[in-house]
Amino acid sequence: MEDVGRLSELAQLISEKNEHDAKITGIVGRPALIGHVGEYIASRIFGIRLHESATHKGSDGEFTSGALAGCSVNIKWYAKNESVLDLHTTQPPDFYLVLTGPPPSSTAAKGGVRPWLISRVYLFTTPVIHAALAQSGAKIGVASSVRKAQWIDAELYPTPKNELLVLSEEQRSMIAMFG
Repeated sequence: MEDVGRLSELAQLISEKNEHDAKITGIVGRPALIGHVGEYIASRIFGIRLHESATHKGSDGEFTSGALAGCSVNIKWYAKNESVLDLHTTQPPDFYLVLTGPPPSSTAAKGGVRPWLISRVYLFTTPVIHAALAQSGAKIGVASSVRKAQWIDAELYPTPKNELLVLSEEQRSMIAMFG
């Protein structure tokens, strides 16, 4: 009987999640998946015009103003900052804008939660990160292992290290809403 009670509770929670996902989809105009939602958030905070198609090769959109206007960008949102980055080898964007949650805890993943939080934001220049990975002998592609120093150099939020994109107080406040 305990299994029936747990399944009933799980069914109710999934029903509530589906209701929330439908509301999120109504806001972002795409399925309520972390990648699509991250693209929507980034587009509003960083002035990015998203491509009409979510399947556009290599990039999700272009910056619309400032020093990066017209540059293509691929947006990533990772629930945990595990020092990996999915990189495109064909048709790469000019930049990767990466939103991450906290680093993983030392506890095992089993039973762990991956809440949708934004703790840090990074901006990687594609030729620079590709060259650094190639020089170190790391693979370039899905789940490329990026060294800690490269993450530090690319950081925009909360500690501004990368001067290619300086955040306004309004942008910092908007990011903080998701922390």
